[in-house]
Amino acid sequence: MGRKEDDYKFLQLIDAISSINQKVNLIGIVIETTIPKQSKGTDCFCQVKIVDESKPSPGIPVYFFAETMDKLPQVMAAGDIIQLSHVVMKTHGSEVYAVFYKKFSSFGLFEGKHGKGFTPYQFSSTYHARDQDKKFIMGLRKWFLEDPNGSGSRDLLSLNQIRQGEHFNLACKILHICEVKNDEWMLFVWDGTDTPALFIDSKLEDEKENPLPLQLEPFTLPRDILCTFPTVGTVLRVIISRANEKLGLNVLKTGRWLKLVNLKCEFHAALWCAFIMPFTKICYLPDDDELILKRQRTYDERFSSKWGRIPSACFPWDSHVTATDRPDVPFVTMMNVLAHPELTAKFRCVVRVVAVFPWRAQDFRSPLGTYRIRLTLEDPTARIHAFLYADDALNFFGGYHPVDVMTRKRNSLLGIAESDDGREMKDASRNPPWIACCLKSYYIDKGDEWGSRNYRVFSTKFLGSSSLLDIQTVF
Repeated sequence: MGRKEDDYKFLQLIDAISSINQKVNLIGIVIETTIPKQSKGTDCFCQVKIVDESKPSPGIPVYFFAETMDKLPQVMAAGDIIQLSHVVMKTHGSEVYAVFYKKFSSFGLFEGKHGKGFTPYQFSSTYHARDQDKKFIMGLRKWFLEDPNGSGSRDLLSLNQIRQGEHFNLACKILHICEVKNDEWMLFVWDGTDTPALFIDSKLEDEKENPLPLQLEPFTLPRDILCTFPTVGTVLRVIISRANEKLGLNVLKTGRWLKLVNLKCEFHAALWCAFIMPFTKICYLPDDDELILKRQRTYDERFSSKWGRIPSACFPWDSHVTATDRPDVPFVTMMNVLAHPELTAKFRCVVRVVAVFPWRAQDFRSPLGTYRIRLTLEDPTARIHAFLYADDALNFFGGYHPVDVMTRKRNSLLGIAESDDGREMKDASRNPPWIACCLKSYYIDKGDEWGSRNYRVFSTKFLGSSSLLDIQTVF
């Protein structure tokens, strides 16, 4: 082949960082990648971070440039091995990195610690296989198998640990990907845990003109998609804006577990969301990753438990503000309710009342005296509208009451803070209590076609925040 002997040598990463402006050959384990995107020029670009035994943390980044997205490395899973030839070591400030040049550099990607073969599953057009490479691949597989912490993995949070305004690293499963508006995409991700309950800042009087939304996406997901979501655990919306650059979103695949490094955590309309930032890194996790296996076991245990569909934030019981007439009916989640295959069904849930319409207690009844109230209910899996109507509402409130009594009942349900003299604390955030309630689904016949599925609260009684019940009464 006419190559120099040096072309057959790999440098360890600890030695490569002192070889600035030199062409080197490297072999390492991939721990992170970025979403491919169009560079400011004509090339496509991505970053891959690699580690080896000499530098297990934090590793070094390798910057790739290619004519098209599909010529960039497409790593199947964290822990896979990449072989690099003729990459150039560079430095910027305190960072040392390698650059892959499309004209003379080459790469090959191999399966990680459980791989058996030595044939790359992806390689560049200039890649050349060599018998000498096998011992290096075997050595990395052995090191990674014996010392998994050497993968350079960071602290990966669960959804029940996220905090507003913070950057965080998440291990999750992609359930769905869709474009929600021009140049903005949304990932629906899940890990089996519940996001923390949020305080509600919306004003009650805005509920008519600007109601609290049921979801962050501007449209309701098709039912066939919704029914594929797990019924336990929060489905987090992760927003990707591509307004200023072309992204290779084809690398994102549903049904795969991955780690997302440096997500930005926020909430809107008291719903959690996260944002893919320009510096966010991704990498798919192998199905046998110990972290994934542990989280799957935890989810399976929760799913099979009698109380597994109760929100984690209120386990093992709710606030006792309400009680149901059907204590033997198992609890389900809001996602169970939404995805139920039958048009009419009955359920028992633990939820929060996050909004009410009409908002004034004196308007809860029609001019004819009939209760007619729309509640916005949520649990960690979904948010829905449910109606308190007629006899069901009469049973719920225990009859008709003066406006001041009904206002206190409303405040108790919505978590509206009151001062010592019983007055509402204006502009204070609400923290609604978790309550048990029974729901029934129904369709409204509109002649030639059915309307949308609706929900009503029934067989539920308001007891008040000071009521003390035996746990058997509630559950």
